[in-house]
Amino acid sequence: MKTTKVTKLWFSDERLFIETNKKEILSQHLHFYPRLKNATNLQRNEWKQSYGGIHWETIDEDISFESFHWSDNDPLRLYHQEVSNNG
Repeated sequence: MKTTKVTKLWFSDERLFIETNKKEILSQHLHFYPRLKNATNLQRNEWKQSYGGIHWETIDEDISFESFHWSDNDPLRLYHQEVSNNG
């Protein structure tokens, strides 16, 4: 089984981006990861790749590669969908 390898990792104000060895650019909204959202640039840059994802030791945060492929990782859209479904 081939594993995903992160070749580049960067942040915008609200998102985490990765580029993989397959030249995919994937992102996640930082709303789901408050420790990462509130981390300093130094803490954000101290990451390592694990077998199944990315790990930040100093803030004890893990993000799986699988989660980058979920169909909709925009928390505002999920929130509005949940609100409209519940009432």
